[in-house]
Amino acid sequence: MADRYAHTGHPCGLTSVTGVSPGNFRRGKEGAGLSRLRAEGLLETIIAGHLGNAPDIAELVGENKAAGYLLPLGVMMHLLRAAAGKKPGVVTQVGLGTHADPRNEGCKANKKAVLQNREVVKLLHIGEQEYLYYPSFPIDVCLIRGTYADVSGNISMTHESLDEAQLQMAAAVHNGGGIVIVQVEDVVEERSLPARSVRIPRSMVDYYVKAQPEYQKQFYASERLYHGEMTGEICCPAEAIESMPLNTRKVIARRAAKELKPNCLINLGIGLPSGVGNVANEEGVAQEMTLSLESGVFGGVPLPGDGFGGAVNPESILSAADTFDLYDGGILDMTFLGAAEVDQYGNVNVSRFGTRCTGPGGFINISQSTSKVIFMLNFTSGQPDIACQKGQLQIHRDGGGMKFVKKVQQITFSGDYARKKKQSVTYITERAVFQLTEEGLMLVEIAPGTDLRRDILDHMEFLPLIAKDLKTMDRSIFTDAKIGLTLQ
Repeated sequence: MADRYAHTGHPCGLTSVTGVSPGNFRRGKEGAGLSRLRAEGLLETIIAGHLGNAPDIAELVGENKAAGYLLPLGVMMHLLRAAAGKKPGVVTQVGLGTHADPRNEGCKANKKAVLQNREVVKLLHIGEQEYLYYPSFPIDVCLIRGTYADVSGNISMTHESLDEAQLQMAAAVHNGGGIVIVQVEDVVEERSLPARSVRIPRSMVDYYVKAQPEYQKQFYASERLYHGEMTGEICCPAEAIESMPLNTRKVIARRAAKELKPNCLINLGIGLPSGVGNVANEEGVAQEMTLSLESGVFGGVPLPGDGFGGAVNPESILSAADTFDLYDGGILDMTFLGAAEVDQYGNVNVSRFGTRCTGPGGFINISQSTSKVIFMLNFTSGQPDIACQKGQLQIHRDGGGMKFVKKVQQITFSGDYARKKKQSVTYITERAVFQLTEEGLMLVEIAPGTDLRRDILDHMEFLPLIAKDLKTMDRSIFTDAKIGLTLQ
């Protein structure tokens, strides 16, 4: 499509619909996935849950070159099911008080979206409760991926590390009279696929395409075509999973890991939170809990970076749509999520920064439906020089940007909504730990080796509440040795 548009100018003015955008975080010529469609004019409208993996497309939205609508990821998944079942849409409380709320931005990410006059979310009242209504819409074509197609068109997901929403996409498009195209690793004889391995029946499939091997890698972080330890086919020894080096990322992950409880179900977000699983594995407690990702993976150790979404040694792999049913219903005991900005009201922004529009992903569904929420972030932005020495944090040069601001640029998590729901909310950095209280954000711990005024308060745009019994963070998390983590 990208090559054809470059040569002929067609197709053009398309609307792209995606949950988490496929891509490898890279800009320009090295970009993959949705970033291939970055030429201005090819895409007119983008409806997505998250664009972080395709920064070129996020840039189109941020620079107002394509209309952008950024919805909670769980809502996107459930909209596919609504479209498949010819239902009017999704009614949920997910998004209240955030940028998705029509009293704020109504999911419209730029001026082009505002000028289109398209309402992707509306406020409803049922009884005395507020809800958001996200109308469903038709989709003409879907491009999805599986492992094998038999000659009749049955699709197996045998080598896929994620089921994501391929079935829901195919059903939504097929039942709306559209075209379903599936990329596969290979084509096999009719009825040679075990019935339970077929995730998309042939009646939904219009075309299958056998891909060249270089286009069928299991995930972007590896050149190998297939990793059996990511599908449950084989189990990788725990000691084979590389531990994190001692740096601020590991300090934050260690402090966060101290919040873990035995026999609990946990969600880990992208970025810093993925380190919690690594620490739990290193400390030998990973088997005492179940880690999960909104991509549908339960159990195992989540991969960081370009591999995020998959896990080594998963216990089960569900579809993302089914997983969000469980998450929205409150199945999680706690969640660890990243944060880019935090303000004096406890609001968090992870979705928009100036002209960078990444979208919320599953952040809103998860953070609003979980009783215990732990946010993880570096205290400042930029290029600080920070080391851990002798059980203390040594700040040789601090980052130039502030992350604790008076007002976040966009509300992806509402502190006020969390207080109303009586959620337990903690904010963990490498040098300070905060709690959300009825009165506002309260500083409850600081790192050994830091000065309260010089290293913390002077790098915040507001003065937080300070706990009367302000504690020092555990010195063990600032050392090379294991911290002796036990779950209580």
